[in-house]
Amino acid sequence: MTDLPIWYPPSGRGPGLVLVQEIFGLDDYLRSVAAGLAEAGYVVAIPELFRRTAPGWSSTHDEAGVAASMAVAASFDPVLGLADVLDAVAHLRALPSVSGGVGVLGFCLGGLLAFAAAAEGDPDVAVSFYGSTVARQIADLARVSCPIQFHFGGQDPYIPRSDVAVVEAAVAAHPGAEIHVQEEAGHAFHNHVAPMFHHPEAAARAWELTTEFLRRTLPA
Repeated sequence: MTDLPIWYPPSGRGPGLVLVQEIFGLDDYLRSVAAGLAEAGYVVAIPELFRRTAPGWSSTHDEAGVAASMAVAASFDPVLGLADVLDAVAHLRALPSVSGGVGVLGFCLGGLLAFAAAAEGDPDVAVSFYGSTVARQIADLARVSCPIQFHFGGQDPYIPRSDVAVVEAAVAAHPGAEIHVQEEAGHAFHNHVAPMFHHPEAAARAWELTTEFLRRTLPA
């Protein structure tokens, strides 16, 4: 995947992170997350998951944008998407500017794929934000050998709190895994360009936990 958009840290080198998109595509939000992670010392790549059916997809962050994005996501092939994520991990590993390992970090659809990549591939660390069907696939946690961190909102209308509890129980029995639930937050609470979703306090707490986790497991 030689056409991957890549953000470089000020030093020009560091550990790699594959940032995996929400259904909104490669938008201003995802670009801002990539830029922040690069500033923190990571070489960040974002695979375009919808390139086969809706190349260049980016939507608004309102009800109309959600509906349009869900229609695009309905044609998404998760097997091919996971292959894209794992290809991006391999691409970063091969770059001379990347040293110290490669991790995956994803939101929503990307949160599910970050978990799947940790189970199917060989990232050095994984962070999964509100992956919608993680609970249904939680048996795959047994195949995850890298450190992994999960984030959920306790008021998520798309992911029942009972599903989050299933993930909590599995994580409690799995060394190297951790989970953090922002009980007052809903879905996509970290997305600061989506007023219908963003929860600033929950986002700040979750992101501090994320950056601390990365400092421990994939230090830049």
